Amino acid sequence: MLDNVRIILIGTSHPGNIGSAARAMKTMGLTDLVLIDPECEIDGKSVALSAGASDVLKNHKVYKTLDEGIADCGLVVGASARPRTLDWPMLDPREMGVKAASESKKHKVALVFGRENSGLTNDELQRCHFHVFIPANPDYSSLNLAMAVQTLSYEVRMASLASEAFPEVVEEYPRASDFEGMLAHLEKTLFQIGFIVPAHPGLVMDKLRRLFNRARPEINELRMLRGIFSSMQKSINSIEADADKEKEINKK
Repeated sequence: MLDNVRIILIGTSHPGNIGSAARAMKTMGLTDLVLIDPECEIDGKSVALSAGASDVLKNHKVYKTLDEGIADCGLVVGASARPRTLDWPMLDPREMGVKAASESKKHKVALVFGRENSGLTNDELQRCHFHVFIPANPDYSSLNLAMAVQTLSYEVRMASLASEAFPEVVEEYPRASDFEGMLAHLEKTLFQIGFIVPAHPGLVMDKLRRLFNRARPEINELRMLRGIFSSMQKSINSIEADADKEKEINKK
């Protein structure tokens, strides 16, 4: 199960933090490290601070965008230390650990960490099904990147050990790439029926993304939605074709 848990670091600017995060991962049995658009390269300091987790560093992957890094994941959780304008489903670390351990039996799970100085952007957080907040001391809540990785990795490990003793039935959810494909299909359909104003598409789609993230449709449900969108598009195209024919007839 732990092999299916991926740690994603976005825009990391200090090579030592990557090494320390790799060490935090390996102590908890996690090995899948992904870097998104890093601002530094893994170097000797990274290796030194990994303290024996150089294999995690060696096998890491790098992508330009978060969408690439989570494309094959069925659950994506973003670590956020700041309140956001849009409400989003929140988990505490223990709840996150239980959910990640459970779903990792069926598909890849990603825990996403943002930049050292600014965290995750709102757009990146909207790619996540849930947000997780570490309830540190409010008078001194400064957690560095490796500490955050260590805390959440520990919760995943403990929940994973517990779930081995008490097996459960786990639903399989669509991968992030399939979910994004459904949203793109929905947006195109809404444009065709005139529901979205071309000049201001973002707000509607942000709210629909939040709705579908809360609902978390299963694979068959996602396929049914896309079938509905395709039927709507087919009907629209037929109506438009009939209208064009009528215009041609009237011209004659």
